[in-house]
Amino acid sequence: MRRVVKVAAVALLAVGLIAGCGGRRDAPKSDAGAQVSCEVKQDTRIGIATGNATGVYFALGNAYADQISQATDGKVKATAAETGASVQNIQQLVAGNYQVAFSLADSAADAVLGTGGFDGKKQPVQALSRLYPNYTQVIVRNGAGIKSVADMRGKRVSTGSPKSGTEVIAQRVLQAAGLNPDGDISAQRLDLTKTVDGMKDGSIDAMFFSGGLPTPGITDLFTSAKDKVAFLDITDQLAGMKKISPVYEAGTIPAATYGLTADAKTIVVPNVLLVRDDVDANLACVLTKTLFDRKPQLEQANSAAKGITRENARNTDPVPLNRGALYFLNK
Repeated sequence: MRRVVKVAAVALLAVGLIAGCGGRRDAPKSDAGAQVSCEVKQDTRIGIATGNATGVYFALGNAYADQISQATDGKVKATAAETGASVQNIQQLVAGNYQVAFSLADSAADAVLGTGGFDGKKQPVQALSRLYPNYTQVIVRNGAGIKSVADMRGKRVSTGSPKSGTEVIAQRVLQAAGLNPDGDISAQRLDLTKTVDGMKDGSIDAMFFSGGLPTPGITDLFTSAKDKVAFLDITDQLAGMKKISPVYEAGTIPAATYGLTADAKTIVVPNVLLVRDDVDANLACVLTKTLFDRKPQLEQANSAAKGITRENARNTDPVPLNRGALYFLNK
């Protein structure tokens, strides 16, 4: 009997250690209907799911974590983690491994509607705010013979990290051009760092990445291989993309962003900051308040944060705004 109890205790300890390593935190749950005070009264730890280490999510996520801790005098201790980005972030947010997650608006919409990669299962997520726009940055190696998306047939193409927002957009752009992402290209499902390395050494012919401006990894690519790579205009696929989701829009990457000689036309999609729908409303309010009160500090981490505005903050449909976030935004 003592041996059984001992084994059970060890098993429980192992579960606890696994949960801790996975980023699980002790954020309070929602007190439905209670008045929002926008104060967190107990010490709280939260994890923030970001994205690839050389992307904007990661840069801003780390800066945001620091500002949350500073703004609350350590009452809320936040840490940011590198992840595969949007779809994976939502899955781990719902699982309780993180309490805040960066996501593309199209992936977030898929989550609440139970469409796309969420297999008909609506996910219990809400938004704290709309963020800055993400630019679909499609880059090709000069000499690879790629003048349009259709020309990617048979080529080695990085479609981004598995279960990332980049992968979702890449597959939709390819499909809009009449290509099957699973058979018509040699798909390389790589994170941004490995993708950039592949573009530099010639093992990849083209790449997709959805990120804010400037994306550090893309800056590195154009700095190191400016004459060997170029942006590809994908706006011919916009009409097909909008049939999938109205969140897609036409956009332009200014030449000055990466020190190029001409602007690049592309497709953009907003970002959103997500929480579970059972998060404490006061914590959600504090997190939203910090996002806007400390915006100048976030802009220092990456200028993409300049695109975060209170005017657009509520525009998260079909993802509902958390009531704590709405309390702050209505003040």
